[in-house]
Amino acid sequence: MPHALLIKFPGTNCDLETSRALEAAGFTAEVMPVAHLEPTSLDKAQLVVFSGGFSYGDYVMSGRIAQLITKHKLGERLKQFVANGGYVLGICNGFQILTQLDLLPRGSLIHNTSGRFICRWAPLKKNGNTSPFLKALPENFELPVAHAEGRFVGEPGDAEKYLKDGHAALLYGKDVNGSTAQIAGLQDDTGRVFGLMPHPERFIAKNTHYDPDWNAAEQGWGYYLFKGVAEAIAA
Repeated sequence: MPHALLIKFPGTNCDLETSRALEAAGFTAEVMPVAHLEPTSLDKAQLVVFSGGFSYGDYVMSGRIAQLITKHKLGERLKQFVANGGYVLGICNGFQILTQLDLLPRGSLIHNTSGRFICRWAPLKKNGNTSPFLKALPENFELPVAHAEGRFVGEPGDAEKYLKDGHAALLYGKDVNGSTAQIAGLQDDTGRVFGLMPHPERFIAKNTHYDPDWNAAEQGWGYYLFKGVAEAIAA
């Protein structure tokens, strides 16, 4: 079974949900407080996960302190982990952290255009079919979102480039938070680093859908995201 390492910061609040989701999809999972993190912590993992929540209370800016602590703890070990074939997933606050660690194409996640925290279900669509995280999902699906700083912005022309070259692997089906080109998730050149604002760990069982009669699949769509990467690692 592939092993997932979930890095927990003060304020992270989705690590247990994400751990259970990974285990349901075929992983063994370990939640590690960042105080215990060191470069050798990654040695047994095939997947490193930055879960959602409010790391360090989102003081300064979302994910910034977590990024600095991760860099201090791991140095270049995380980039080496990816270069050696490892997978990295960032969900919501974890996505914000990954953009600041320079593991994803350049860009920032800033305050929603509404100026408010958004907690709702969002329609999503795949942009291409190259992401191992999205392979097991249909072209169109939905997941919950819960964020105040989830609007993706980049330098002029970046979003259009990411759409064309496949870095923008996941899009909103409609404008949810003002993200440029409705970008909901990014992947790196390898496809093994993926960040998204929606929360797949919150839709693992189909009976957690808002429609009690939902029957589009045997499991919730989030299950298939985790299952897809488990299968990619095992291939």
